[in-house]
Amino acid sequence: MPGFVFHGLRHYYESLLIRHGESVKTVQERLGHSSAVETLDTYSHLWPDSDDRTREAVDSVLALAPPADSPRTGDGQI
Repeated sequence: MPGFVFHGLRHYYESLLIRHGESVKTVQERLGHSSAVETLDTYSHLWPDSDDRTREAVDSVLALAPPADSPRTGDGQI
């Protein structure tokens, strides 16, 4: 297959694990790294940072809330 590089598949696999919330320890074990430090040294840029997590948390709550200027009736309908 032209352009296929095995290491690219390995990188895709680990980035998929990270994107779906796997821990550093799990990724380390799946990739066969000798320590979690090796995994973090190589792939830490792919884990969401605190800013990403807090932004997503607030966005998820605000997405459920009705707009501030939306009138409410007594029956809970918007």
